[in-house]
Amino acid sequence: MSFRIATGGIWHESHSFAPRPTTYKDFMSPGTPGPVSGPRYLEVIRGTSVAAAGAQAIAEAAGVTLVPLTWGGAPPAGPVQDEAFERIAAKICAGLSDALDVAPLDGIYLDLHGAGAAETFVDLEGELVRRIRKIVGGIPLTISLDPHANLSRQVVELSDAVVPCRTYPHIDVPATGARAMELLLERIKRGRPWAKAFRQIDFLIPLNSQCTELEPMQTILRERARLAEHGKVAELAFCFGFPYVDFPDCGPSMVAYADTQAEADAAAGALQAFVNEREDAFALDILPARAAVSEAIRLANSATRPIIIADTQDNPGGGGHGDTTGMLAELIAQGAQGAVLAIINDPETAAAFHKAGVGATLAAKLGGKSDGASLDVTAKILKLADGRFVCTGPMGKGNPRNLGPTALVEVAPGIRVIVSSMKVQASDQAMFRLLGIEPSECKILVLKSSVHFRADFEPIADKVIVGVAPGPVTADSSVFPFKYLRPGLRLKPRA
Repeated sequence: MSFRIATGGIWHESHSFAPRPTTYKDFMSPGTPGPVSGPRYLEVIRGTSVAAAGAQAIAEAAGVTLVPLTWGGAPPAGPVQDEAFERIAAKICAGLSDALDVAPLDGIYLDLHGAGAAETFVDLEGELVRRIRKIVGGIPLTISLDPHANLSRQVVELSDAVVPCRTYPHIDVPATGARAMELLLERIKRGRPWAKAFRQIDFLIPLNSQCTELEPMQTILRERARLAEHGKVAELAFCFGFPYVDFPDCGPSMVAYADTQAEADAAAGALQAFVNEREDAFALDILPARAAVSEAIRLANSATRPIIIADTQDNPGGGGHGDTTGMLAELIAQGAQGAVLAIINDPETAAAFHKAGVGATLAAKLGGKSDGASLDVTAKILKLADGRFVCTGPMGKGNPRNLGPTALVEVAPGIRVIVSSMKVQASDQAMFRLLGIEPSECKILVLKSSVHFRADFEPIADKVIVGVAPGPVTADSSVFPFKYLRPGLRLKPRA
């Protein structure tokens, strides 16, 4: 029997305290998948490293008839404006209604992020799923999620299963979509829902401490796998939380799906206890900008491979604008040599560099458009590019990206900066090679990223240093003026 399954989704990681909101234009900007609808949606994702592509491959191999709705995302930033959410949600829901006019649906697969917040609906995903349920009733529905999802009770109650990525950096995104589709097919065939058990962790995990290549997350994810294998569960989902969204369900959580309630309760409760026992191990290992640069310079003097500084608090992947200059100012002040900083998002200055041309020297106020802290530099323009490239790293291999008009400039002897027209996290070596730089040959790499850079850059690094310069993706989220978190939630481990 061939099933008929609808598929769509919306992707956004919303930072309640980021400097600017997310508009509908952000979903449409170059370098994003845009809200794409109908058959074009399936064409756009095919062969890429998104979760929906993994689900698509499983469905097509099983002979499923996919009914494409609307799918798209925007770079992390402040909450999604109501206009943007309403337009995209309306497209998804209208597509569902039209699909039901043609023939019954057997199931629905949604590719969501899990940390989305709209101005009116702070649980963006929960509100979208609520609307979908009003249209389709009890049709089986599964969801793939980013592991930074703040899983809400509403999403758990209204879906048949959720499947978050297991890795951070996220190198298993297509596999996550594939697993969600496999569960959907299993749910349709079994004819009844699984028992489910939802548990929450009572402390926020700092973003840098969520890396699954480091402890304690390595051990926790191994235990998750063991519990899933031996606990007779269909899925044991562990969401790490995105600690910048001001709503009651912010934070880490887990949900287990099993044949019996006792089995689901046992698996979810065991994983919850295992995480709680390791609370002290989530302490941050970071250095202030001055100390981070000083240590990088010291290590680079004898290292044979790059020293990496993660400029974590201006991470575009967490809601930063990608244009702060604190780390660059420190590189210049300490006279770093062989250093490349990627990427400062400054379309105005990038346009001026393109107008001046390669070889020109130009005085510029670089970056700082989001916080008013531009850096006065005299930049020699070394290379220009249109900003288009295809990711080659393990996290996004095959995904097209667009930095917009981009320049490589030297702002001090031995210090180069990549300046883009689009906000993009420095997580793939291909963006360096676009400008003729081989990352492995650099002495110091400063990357505007918190953790995702590790997938492609840590293998070439001698040492990774997490540095703290001013920026909105604050390593310690307890400094933010939260108002709506649930009672008893601690803003950091052992707070």
